[in-house]
Amino acid sequence: MSELKPLHEKAALAVVEEFERQAAERPEKLSVSKDGSTILVDGEVDIDALVMVVVGSMAGGP
Repeated sequence: MSELKPLHEKAALAVVEEFERQAAERPEKLSVSKDGSTILVDGEVDIDALVMVVVGSMAGGP
């Protein structure tokens, strides 16, 4: 993620990437599909992991 992106763009990208990571890790429990700026999430989400990724993106983490 580029440091030049606005904070909301970094957070949005982090959310989508985390949903995709979780879906790849547990495809039987979570599916994710994207269409432009819309995302459809169906299943169980590890909210702690999602929050950590968003906070990390806002703090300038990886």
